[in-house]
Amino acid sequence: MTQNKSSVDKNLQNVVKDLDKTTVTSHQAQQVQQQTNDHRHQDALNHDKLPHEPMSDID
Repeated sequence: MTQNKSSVDKNLQNVVKDLDKTTVTSHQAQQVQQQTNDHRHQDALNHDKLPHEPMSDID
């Protein structure tokens, strides 16, 4: 395991970096969620277009 040369906790440094980020507005969050939903919908449509093998009758 590598030693941290400074006395500053690396986890705390990452928390500070996260807190410095600009917060997302509700409109931006809605846009991201809509894009995710659109991609899922398109994936579902593409999946339905795949050729399906006919099921064989098992007697």
